[in-house]
Amino acid sequence: MGMMVTARRVEATSDEVRYEFGLDDKFDRVLTIDPHTLTARVEDGDFNSAAGAITAKIVKAWRSSGEFPTRMLFAS
Repeated sequence: MGMMVTARRVEATSDEVRYEFGLDDKFDRVLTIDPHTLTARVEDGDFNSAAGAITAKIVKAWRSSGEFPTRMLFAS
């Protein structure tokens, strides 16, 4: 069974980048990434496979371009 996780950036400051994300365009969870350490956490405390997958895609894009993307999609 496949998984589709989408994320949209909702805030970016010098200390954190926040994304709303979820399965199938629901955007019902919040992911926060520290731009200095690239440490990620989720607001609900459940860092599951969906959170890990979208975090990896966002960080990979940041490493490639030097900027956090406004939107991201992970599909498997």
